[in-house]
Amino acid sequence: MMKAVQYHRYGGSDVLQYEEVRRPAPGPGEVLVRVAATSFNPVDAGIRGGYLSEVYEISFPHTPGIDVAGTIAELGPEVSGWKIGDAVVGMLPLDRPGAAAEYGIVPAAVLAAAPKSVPLADAAALPTVGLTAWQALFEIAELTAGQSVLINGAGGAVGGYAVQLAKRAGAVVTATASARSAERLRRHGADRIIDYIDYTVTPLPVAGQPFDVVLNLVSTSPEETAALVGLVADGGFYVGTMTSGEEDAARRVRAQRVFVRSDAAQLAKLVGQVDAGQLAIDVADRRPLTAAAAVHDDSDANRLPGKTILVPGQ
Repeated sequence: MMKAVQYHRYGGSDVLQYEEVRRPAPGPGEVLVRVAATSFNPVDAGIRGGYLSEVYEISFPHTPGIDVAGTIAELGPEVSGWKIGDAVVGMLPLDRPGAAAEYGIVPAAVLAAAPKSVPLADAAALPTVGLTAWQALFEIAELTAGQSVLINGAGGAVGGYAVQLAKRAGAVVTATASARSAERLRRHGADRIIDYIDYTVTPLPVAGQPFDVVLNLVSTSPEETAALVGLVADGGFYVGTMTSGEEDAARRVRAQRVFVRSDAAQLAKLVGQVDAGQLAIDVADRRPLTAAAAVHDDSDANRLPGKTILVPGQ
């Protein structure tokens, strides 16, 4: 038996229960991971509330937590390349049981070796948001050295990685964020930090524009999104994590929304940068797994200061 966070129906944070459940056994291609930590992602709340039920079909009871960091406790059939005791990180499939538990079943194909330079629990703050930043900047926007990028909403978890990755790639980075995030983003290499964009001004007076890439990490209205697309240079790219943009064919401005996917090879590259001292993992708060409902409630009320990890056994 083990402890896990579960919910038996869609709803608000109050549906989350900390319960005793049967410890699962890994099937073919799976491993059982003793969880050092999972982390909260906004998509966890979206799935819990039923807002994504047409996209991710889950079964009840469901355990949230798509990020996992821990050690392999058991190997299922047909698993190679891993052994019991290996420290690992991964992003779990969004329609499968998650890692907000003492133990979790993880497809071996999504795992990467955990970074050695940070506490294992803290590594849970890397997979989903790190992969989101990587895929948005390099897969979709194809950001290269010498280009300019505006990261709107850089103070959040994805934004911190995006600033670091863009700067590491040789881009000129402008970030919008609140004053409480400014010093951290300067440490991460942001060349310019803007406290606030007034979307009501047309055209937007943003220093450094136009930008080869605009990465929008916050929810914006159609008018606000159009204003951000207007900051993109001819031939450039608008990428949104929460809001899609309209392409501007006359200026050859492309627009796409990023939907993160698990990718063990990309995650391994991110881990390599962490261990090389080139990528910092930021953890805003470390909470016990028993506080999962409170963390979801804080997110629903927009009270979370940044990336929060949930640690079993505390």
